[in-house]
Amino acid sequence: MRLNKNYHTLRLVLGDQLSTQHSWFEHTDSGVLYVVAELPQEASYVKHHIQKLCAFFLAMETFARALKSSGHHVLYLTLDDTIHHANLSGLISALIDRYSVNCFQYQRPDEYRLRQQLASLSFASDTVVQECDSEHFLLPFAEIPQYVKAQQHNRMESFYRKMRKRFGILMKGEQALGGKWNYDSENRDKLKPKDLSDIPQPLIFSNDVSAIIKRIDQHHIPHFGHVEDALLWPVSREQSLQLLQHFCAYCLPMFGRFQDAMTHQHPDKWTLYHSRLSFSLNSKMLHPREVIDAALAAYEGLEGRITLPQVEGFVRQILGWREYVRCVYWVNMPQYGQTNALHANRDLPGFFWDGNTKMQCMKQAIDQSLKYAYAHHIQRLMITGNFCLLSGVDPKQVDAWYLGIYIDAIEWVEMPNTRGMSQYADGGWVATKPYSAGGNYVNKMSDYCKTCHYQIKEKTSEQACPFNSLYWNFMNTHRNKLANNPRIGMVYRSWDKQSPSTQQATLARAEWCLENLDKI
Repeated sequence: MRLNKNYHTLRLVLGDQLSTQHSWFEHTDSGVLYVVAELPQEASYVKHHIQKLCAFFLAMETFARALKSSGHHVLYLTLDDTIHHANLSGLISALIDRYSVNCFQYQRPDEYRLRQQLASLSFASDTVVQECDSEHFLLPFAEIPQYVKAQQHNRMESFYRKMRKRFGILMKGEQALGGKWNYDSENRDKLKPKDLSDIPQPLIFSNDVSAIIKRIDQHHIPHFGHVEDALLWPVSREQSLQLLQHFCAYCLPMFGRFQDAMTHQHPDKWTLYHSRLSFSLNSKMLHPREVIDAALAAYEGLEGRITLPQVEGFVRQILGWREYVRCVYWVNMPQYGQTNALHANRDLPGFFWDGNTKMQCMKQAIDQSLKYAYAHHIQRLMITGNFCLLSGVDPKQVDAWYLGIYIDAIEWVEMPNTRGMSQYADGGWVATKPYSAGGNYVNKMSDYCKTCHYQIKEKTSEQACPFNSLYWNFMNTHRNKLANNPRIGMVYRSWDKQSPSTQQATLARAEWCLENLDKI
């Protein structure tokens, strides 16, 4: 399709707005030009995993082709076309002039910095600028302040129940289906040897990204991680729907039970029972309601193969947690990005970039992240996140690492999870206590400790698991801030019962670990 010289409307579609179901696309209009662009500013505002860059660029290109095939006028711009523009504003101004546009429209960005950038656009001409809704989230943007209050703790469970009632999901009248709102206590099983052979093989794709890699390298876009010429992640709505169907058929029956489990065995089954739908959701190739509905349909149709605790655990992640962190992000920006309640200031250890550590749990989580741009929520929260929390790593550096390494990481979802849930940098706006733990938690939920260089039951020797002494050092360091928390009091009673010599030896081991973070 040849582009016209003049359009009355220019519509920008960002890389995480790839929804063909948006009302924009219900009708074709020869006077509307859609712009989908690989933007240098988005590729380099943080150092990204190469798979993340490839996945977004190929998904954008695939989306643009789908629009064209439906009869829409689409301008797809690669880095070759946009590299000479200083930023998004410069690009839009040039396109408005080129095509004599009188109206510029964009969908509300999910990131604060992009919304600020687009809201501040001004043009020499009398072009009208309009912000539209992305039509993606279940809770309307205008209602966010009614559900979550700024700079204070908002209980996720209360939010989740309101959402269940509002949208009639897993409800029986006004009551929760099955009589319980939350089955989290039943969703914490460790994978035992007999369970390992039943883990399903992951559904992976083979999308050619060789041209994209070449383009990224030609324009010197910084990146890290690994990728082959073929990308395993879904980059179209069709592939995303295939992955959703695979999850419902093969993973959902055991998802809730094993959602917190970790194993280093069967590395070919690295996805365990997780859906890996977050990239498709966060890029909007899938809508959260259709994902929930597919899970509910599987629960109702697979004749008892999927129990209520399994499907409730999954629904809670989408309807509860995902919507909740979006609200926390928006009511607290831009202050959220400056929070550092525990005054953490250490540098992120170098092994976060290469996995070169003797800690088996950390090596497994980081190696997998570097190889696949993916780790599941417990690997992120209780392995790498817990280590950063206990070590006092600067939350800005933690933010940047999580935002760069994971394929599904966009600031609105990454920051509340990292700075709030994982690092307690917000002082409790998300979590009611720091999610800190010693090595015993890792041993309880994984088989990592059996093959680790360090000894899980030791706290003070040179072979002691670093998590053990770092945990007690963290709790001791922040006692004044945490001791009055009713969920933590028993920890300090346990610490106080230890002999002074044991306490001193434990803190000495922690001090050595902190002084040698890059070597442990």
